[in-house]
Amino acid sequence: MIKKVFNLLKILRKLSVSGSIDTIDNIKPVPSFLKFIIYLFSIGSAKKIYNQSKSSGEKLCDSLESMGPTFIKLGQFLATRPDIIGEEIAKSLEKLQDKLPAFNTTESKRIIKNEIGEKFYSKIKTISEPIAAASIAQVHFAKIDIDGSEKDLAIKILRPDIQKIFNEELDALNFLAYLVENIFRKTKRLRLVEVIFLLKQITNMEMDLRFEAAAASELRENTLNDRGIKVPKIYWNFTSKKILTLDRIEGVSIRDNLKIQSLNIDLKKLSTNLIQIFLKQAVRDGFFHADMHQGNLFVDKDGNIVPVDFGIMGRLDKNNRKYLAEILFGFINRDYDKVAEMHFLAGLVPAETSKDELTQALRSIGEPIFGQSIKDISGANLLGQLFEITEKFNMHTQTQLLLLQKTMVVVEGVARKMNPETNIWEVSRPVLENWMKSVKGPKSTINRTIEISKDILQKIPDLPKVMDNASTTLQMIAEGKLNLNSISGKNFEFEELRLKNLRNNIVIAILGVVIGLFIVF
Repeated sequence: MIKKVFNLLKILRKLSVSGSIDTIDNIKPVPSFLKFIIYLFSIGSAKKIYNQSKSSGEKLCDSLESMGPTFIKLGQFLATRPDIIGEEIAKSLEKLQDKLPAFNTTESKRIIKNEIGEKFYSKIKTISEPIAAASIAQVHFAKIDIDGSEKDLAIKILRPDIQKIFNEELDALNFLAYLVENIFRKTKRLRLVEVIFLLKQITNMEMDLRFEAAAASELRENTLNDRGIKVPKIYWNFTSKKILTLDRIEGVSIRDNLKIQSLNIDLKKLSTNLIQIFLKQAVRDGFFHADMHQGNLFVDKDGNIVPVDFGIMGRLDKNNRKYLAEILFGFINRDYDKVAEMHFLAGLVPAETSKDELTQALRSIGEPIFGQSIKDISGANLLGQLFEITEKFNMHTQTQLLLLQKTMVVVEGVARKMNPETNIWEVSRPVLENWMKSVKGPKSTINRTIEISKDILQKIPDLPKVMDNASTTLQMIAEGKLNLNSISGKNFEFEELRLKNLRNNIVIAILGVVIGLFIVF
């Protein structure tokens, strides 16, 4: 408990010295009492002074970067959640740079050897100095003997003790969020504890590089037969929790238009490929790269787009994929009645909602788009406006759809830098049409019928047991012995309980000190 309190005090000190609270206050007012507490922790140290010509958003990014890896990741995570922090802060945080000084190559070699063992380590012929370093990991190039031939590969290595540092700081932040929510009741709507809890879950997965390797492997399998994309291969014998080994990228950054053109690659075609590749991942596969900014995309000599960094991925279930494809296709065809109908079929709006009113609201989004020039049309902005409108009809937008919309903003931005006249509708149409044909065509209907029939036949022998269990369950509910609400959200409830327990322990400790002082004096 003492260590947790000490970490909390260190976090408060970081917040006070970095000037981040002042910057946030310029964007959105911070409660005066909280500002006063933060101010107290800045006494005796010089507060960072930022260039006054910078915007509040740029200053916020600078202050988060100055506080280290945990706060950089927090900023990146919040940038994907405008539903919590608002569009203004979210857009500012998109500019956050994730760069830190590299750690020693000798330490990198020690980690690699410990992770893969002497047998496989002996196959590594050379390891370069770090070529990139971020908050969680850094990357080295290596020459490795794979089945008798030497390959040029890249090795990503976690920073030493990074998971321990993250967890300790996030625990302290979580407790601070809990105190803020309980003292300033209005902040509960920001769901601060939930945000920190989610970030802790995400970063703990991100810090097991086997998960990233699995994501890259799945994306590679999904796109093997697609033209225009080449996902690096994972080398599992040289991959573990702390290291990830994959093909070294031989290509040009997608941001370097002049170099790409020098390879005789058509920028217009590349722009089209990028958008279609992303839509195929989202609509066809339901599994998409959710961090497709310019720094994570390269172009090889054959014009293939080569993505890297698979730490942030998104998934869409069949219903969300159908919803996404149908509404985008409906807007392309200006069929607002169909788009409204899709919302009802998917159960995204309450049944008592007026269909005519929803159709009118959807038309208010779609029609202005067709009056815009080609370069101003954006599928991502359309989705953003759609989610805002549907909130008024009590539709709760799922996090994965918000993540998809944010990724679409980035992808469209990258595509437009290569070809400002990219027609998003015309580029999207063939992908959406092909997917809808595959879902609604005769072959798909027959396959779906066969699958349902198989499932029913397999379950018939268990039917008597299922009926008995159902009867017992209904009886328990009727007698009040089974509370369904207690089943969901156990992990989050446990986290809240842990925070309450920590608060109580601290209060008891403070009371103990006070009583002891009274006794002594």
